[in-house]
This record gives sequence, C-alpha cells and structure tokens, in this order.
Amino acid sequence: MKSLDFKKCALEQAIYTRTERDSILLVGVYVDDLIITGTPKKEIDKFKDQMKEIFEMSDLGLLAYYLGIEVTQSGGDISIKQSAYARKILKEAGMLESNETVIPMDPGTRLTKNTEGTLVNSTEYRSLIGCLRYLLHTRPDLSYSVGLLSRFMQEPKEQHMKAIKQVLRYVKGTKDYGITYKHNGGNTIQGFSDSSYGVNTQEGKGTTGIIFYYGDSPISWSTQKQATVALSSCESEFIAATAAATQALWLKRLLSRLTHSKEEKITIMVDNKSAIALMKNPVFHGRSKHIDTKYHFIRECVKREDIQVEFISEEYQKADILTKALPKIKFLIMRQLIGLKDLRHSVCD
Repeated sequence: MKSLDFKKCALEQAIYTRTERDSILLVGVYVDDLIITGTPKKEIDKFKDQMKEIFEMSDLGLLAYYLGIEVTQSGGDISIKQSAYARKILKEAGMLESNETVIPMDPGTRLTKNTEGTLVNSTEYRSLIGCLRYLLHTRPDLSYSVGLLSRFMQEPKEQHMKAIKQVLRYVKGTKDYGITYKHNGGNTIQGFSDSSYGVNTQEGKGTTGIIFYYGDSPISWSTQKQATVALSSCESEFIAATAAATQALWLKRLLSRLTHSKEEKITIMVDNKSAIALMKNPVFHGRSKHIDTKYHFIRECVKREDIQVEFISEEYQKADILTKALPKIKFLIMRQLIGLKDLRHSVCD
C-alpha cells in the first residue's frame, strides 16, 4: 500500500488513504480482504488494476458481504445486517425451531457469580458468548444482555445458560434486523451516554452505556462495567460521560482525517443535570474530590470546547437500552429510537 503512495491512518490502523488534488481513495484492509471507496470512479478502477498487477486478486464488485456482515446498497442508502450469521449461531446452538421472545432479558433478572445451581459446559457457554459478541457489530440492542452474560464465562451455571437461551430466542425473532445509513442523513457526530447505578453487579459497580451517531444512524456503541464503585448516580453518570468523551475525540479526529474537513465540536447528551453541572463547574469540587483523577478528563474537554455536554430527558436517552434490561414496551420503543429496524420487507426503507 505504501509503494502505491497510500498513507496508513494513524488513528485506525486498518485504513489507508491516498489523497491527490482532485481525488481521494480510502481502503479498509482486513488480512486479504479490501473495501475500497472514494472519488472519482476511475481512481478506484486504476487502484484495482495496480493491485491485480502485484497480487492475484478477485474483484467482487459492489460491496454485498464482508466478514459476516450483509450489505445492501440502494439509492445512495446503505443497510447492514447479519441474518445469515444469526441463523448459523441458532443452528449451532440447536435452536432453529425454538420459540421466539420479544425481549432479550427480563428486567427482574439477577445474575451473579455466586448463583446457586449446577455448573454447565463452560466451553459451550464461551462459544455462544463469542458468537453473540460478533453479532453486536450490527445489533446495539443486544449489547447490554451479551455484555452482562460475558462476565460469567469462568464458571457458568444453569441460570446463566438459561439467560443465554433467552437471548438466542430473541435473536431468532429479530435476525433480519439491522441499521440503515441514509445518503442525506446529515454529517455531524452526536453521542449519548448513560449509566445504571449498581444494577446487576455484586460489587455495586455501575454499567456505562455509550452510543454515537453519524447523522441519524448509529456508528459506535458499547456497554461496560465501570472500573470503580460510584457513590451516587450523579458520579456514575460522570464516569460514563468521561468514557464517551474519549470515544468522541477519537471519532472526531478520525472523521476529520478521512474527509480532510475541519474538526467539529461533538455534543454528548446526558440525562443527569447534576453530572452536567459537575462537568462544567469546578465549584462542585467538594462533591467530586474523591473521584479518580482520570475521570476529570471530561472537564478539560468541555473547557477546551472539544466537546459540549447537553441535557436530554430520560425518555429520549438512546443509551438507556445499553445499561439495563428494559420492560417489553420500553425496550421496543428504545429499539426503534436507536435506529434498528427490520430490513426483511424492504431493500432500504
């Protein structure tokens, strides 16, 4: 790639770029699979010819399938889903004929490492978790339940396996769900950060949920157990927002590097006014002096105006689905709100 004047992107090692006065080429590399995009079309064709001279390569045309992700391109819109991969997981688990469920995890589910019960086959459990984690590339709605179940891979019990089976039954009913990226969906990045305070953890640690949007569609999401115990929900939200700030800075710089545009300030939406006050106002020092120094990083970002933090009411907090198991109606509303839809009935709805 370097011999063809490509530069490796410092922020994302798998992306190579070649920029000339009237053209730009972006190439995503995964071992021997390449995704190529850019303008004009003749530059893409020229690059393909250059690669064919050096390697024995096949041109598979317009991107339709990449590393288990099915891609549909229509009218400038792009949809991604993992239906075939979901079917493969269900087949391997012997659950192709199982009943479907509407939600992946019941709100009252309490899972701990000290759960009583018989130990189950840990190899099978880890295998299912590994498969489900790969499914998260297009399924933010599974992020919390799979993240929680990943904590019990050491000594899984019957109750943990039962919870995985419920996730698989949910996958069976929603295997054609995915994300659509609209051609005219806008080009700003916006983030949502939320936390659940002491839900479903023995140590009393909160769960951080982060989701970022490019225009109207989600591009990055994660669910993580917080590293330290928070003393209040305000502090837990503060810790979650700091994690969102680090991701926001990376996304902002990556977008600027790839599109050669000016770095725009990213807005992070938080549903806790006390946490926002803590980020913006150092006078609150008395309440926050015990918080680990690294979490005050977000204050620096706000002060430098790299990011801005705004309040959003809980009913529109898209990251809520990433922090806890929600009741049926709320889960379905949030699933639609985060931008996940059934792609079976339309090419690009």
